[in-house]
Amino acid sequence: MFLEENNQIRKELYRTIEKLTDDQFNQTPDKGGWSPKQILEHLVKMETVIATNIARELKNPESPKTRKKPIGLSTSRLIKVEAPGYMVPTDEYKTKMEMEKNLHESRLFLLDVYESGTKDVFREKSFKHPIFGQVPLIQWFSFIGLHEKRHIKQLKKTIKTA
Repeated sequence: MFLEENNQIRKELYRTIEKLTDDQFNQTPDKGGWSPKQILEHLVKMETVIATNIARELKNPESPKTRKKPIGLSTSRLIKVEAPGYMVPTDEYKTKMEMEKNLHESRLFLLDVYESGTKDVFREKSFKHPIFGQVPLIQWFSFIGLHEKRHIKQLKKTIKTA
């Protein structure tokens, strides 16, 4: 089930930032890119938007059924995807504790959405991903973990080069 895997990935995310000070957490890399805080903010936005879209599609009688997609590819950093404007993080300073709280809240929202449907319904409906096209709702729960895995790689690289 996606939940156990996503929880393990989230624990790795927290372990990756645990030794950073709040200033280091907010520091943007010299060569450009996102700070660790911005990476986590992006993850919060992504999880919240996905949960919102799943909730919307659960209520949409026109939501199309589609085949499973190879979402495992999303962990590869070789495939570059430009984050849509609404997913781009801010420059606002936030503490690690604030961001961990935000991640916790976005996860609770996702779990509420998961509890509001059934696996059968999640298999029957979908919404669009910019690369994979229509993705069944059931796969979006796992996609969140895979997306975090991708950004843990970015986070480790960012911390290493700081």
